[in-house]
Amino acid sequence: MPRRRGFWKSCVSCRIVKRSIYKGCLTCEGAIRKMDGRKRKDVAKGATVDVVLKKDQRTGRLTRGVVKDVLTNSKFHPHGIKVRLADGKVGRVKAILP
Repeated sequence: MPRRRGFWKSCVSCRIVKRSIYKGCLTCEGAIRKMDGRKRKDVAKGATVDVVLKKDQRTGRLTRGVVKDVLTNSKFHPHGIKVRLADGKVGRVKAILP
């Protein structure tokens, strides 16, 4: 059986998950997301992110905001890096937006 190339990613614009070897999404011509918010080096102050607040962990509801402070000290966290948004809300990063 031939080896398949490419890997699963989701598009930043249309949020469609697909197996892709291309640099952009063929559906919306958008960029493919490479950073998912589990590595501290990917999360920077001033970045626009989607976070899950503590009260929304059961539902998985995302809240969009701008990072004010990075609260997690470790280099990696499996559930996402904890941040404080500009409006004071605290949550774990699930997506980093361009």
